[in-house]
Amino acid sequence: MLAPEQIFNEEESHESSEESASFQQANLPRKTLPSPHPDRAPRSAKLAALHARLSLSKKIPLQILARTLVDPSADAHPQFNNANLAFVGASLLQYHTSEWIVTRYPRLPMGIVFSAMNGYAGGPALLRIARAWGVEAAAAPGEKVDPGYLQYSREKPTVLVHKWGYARAEVKELEKYKWRRGMSSRVIFDDPFGNTVSKEPKEPKDPKDPKEAAELEFRQTRDPDNSEIRDGDQNAHANFVRAVVGAVYLYCGSEAAKTFIKAFVLSRTLDISNLFSFRLPQRELTRLCDRENFDPPVARLLSETGRLSRTPVYVVGIYSGYDMLGEAAGSDLESAKIAASINALKSWYLYSPPNVSLPSDTFEEGAAPWEPAYIDMGEIIS
Repeated sequence: MLAPEQIFNEEESHESSEESASFQQANLPRKTLPSPHPDRAPRSAKLAALHARLSLSKKIPLQILARTLVDPSADAHPQFNNANLAFVGASLLQYHTSEWIVTRYPRLPMGIVFSAMNGYAGGPALLRIARAWGVEAAAAPGEKVDPGYLQYSREKPTVLVHKWGYARAEVKELEKYKWRRGMSSRVIFDDPFGNTVSKEPKEPKDPKDPKEAAELEFRQTRDPDNSEIRDGDQNAHANFVRAVVGAVYLYCGSEAAKTFIKAFVLSRTLDISNLFSFRLPQRELTRLCDRENFDPPVARLLSETGRLSRTPVYVVGIYSGYDMLGEAAGSDLESAKIAASINALKSWYLYSPPNVSLPSDTFEEGAAPWEPAYIDMGEIIS
């Protein structure tokens, strides 16, 4: 048998070893997190204010709203950044934006449709929306940052999280020789905004420049797929808006996401008439009248003033039979005639049928049967 002193010494030594182990474990340096812990989200006043400002449903927890503010450049873990939510939100934005534009303006040329989609759901537009929501970006991401700040790294370039389209084999020649891309190929091969998708890094303009050589080396080693985004600020804000849309869809359903997009994206004012650029408006108008079996367009002088002065003004109208197609004023007869032809073409392309229904309206329970939208013959090819 052991003596009582030996038993006491053994228990004391066992307790002292446990205390020393716990002390060493407590003093070990803890690995810092790349983004704030989700448990801090309910205690953030900025997150609560943003949640109320956007009138989000209580079904969306503050932890998910905090996740939408974490860019992949700040936290690469897919369960803690907004990459997956932004992917879902981007698909919803492109779908609802395209169906709204096509059904409301059925005569728009496809190039103008691409520009209008970029004006509503493109990166610059989503950047302005995020700033209108009052979202502020943190100086640097980290564990101690308030979860209500948008977090992305300016040192680590962020990566494009949504990239639909086909990488053309001739993309180098398209940029180098300025080859013409047909509208059909833009619809089939390119991204939702009509831009080319490339996996090849762009060649430096001056290979002897050390900065461009270093940039090319960085692309070859760090970004072999050419998916890096140079404008990190714009892309981070845009992905945040896309992630919020994705969160609304996942937690509240498709109808809530559609209402959210209509309230914050499609409600913005975009002057589509400024997106047009005509090279030969008189020829296009003549071909349009010939295709629609209208009388040939005729320019008529409606009024004038100051013909012999320094600033004359001529008002010209374009007529097809007894119907006036367009009217404009100019400092000379030729410019007024061209402006009137442009106005006539815009009035044709910007036609909007009343009480138009969207394809997504039929997703609701008990919705009315689908009424096919008006389909135009297409744009005028000059």
